[in-house]
Amino acid sequence: MITLLLLLAIFVLVLSVLAVVFQDELKATSERDPAATNYIEVLLTYAGLHATILYRIAHCLRGIKLPLLPRVISQFGRFITGIEIHPGATIGKGFFMDHGTGVVIGETTVIGDNVTLFQGVTLGGTGKQTGKRHPNIGNNVVVGTGAKVLGNITIGENSYIGANAVVIKDVPANSTVVGVPGRVTKQDGRKIDSTLDHINVLDPMKQSMEALEKRIEDLENKK
Repeated sequence: MITLLLLLAIFVLVLSVLAVVFQDELKATSERDPAATNYIEVLLTYAGLHATILYRIAHCLRGIKLPLLPRVISQFGRFITGIEIHPGATIGKGFFMDHGTGVVIGETTVIGDNVTLFQGVTLGGTGKQTGKRHPNIGNNVVVGTGAKVLGNITIGENSYIGANAVVIKDVPANSTVVGVPGRVTKQDGRKIDSTLDHINVLDPMKQSMEALEKRIEDLENKK
């Protein structure tokens, strides 16, 4: 009985420490995921948060030049969460992965504050280059399900990368990117809606087709 109470006390203590150390991530999850009901649920059941915690530990150990262990922790995180974050990546505060399964973040990736990634996102390289070879993601960026952002490029702050887009060129701030390859739609300097609306995303290809159809219709009506 005493052993059980001791284990329970240690468990509660660990949860309390994690809640304090990772309060930015906990807050981000609660604000951006409507399914999140409380901090305890998030701490115990959210794979994205678990992967982030393990990444933070591995990144810290890598920073003090500890060999091997950071990669072991990274691979353990991949095994239990399905999310692979290289310990060499740099990730800002308020980071949130919704579901997260299949997310891959490369070694030289730099991610700003309050960034959201959905499942299946790849922040990767384009070949066998050395040095800086992964993307830079600005503050408040949202990357939709299955999107691929590849190479040493920069995604400007407040931008939205649409689901399944493939981005291989720089993206200016306050933009939406959709398609393969990714095409940019400026949004008049307006910050992306924090409700993460995936349905009403401007599609430049669709807009061009609709404009062309309208033009053909107008020409036919003039006959």
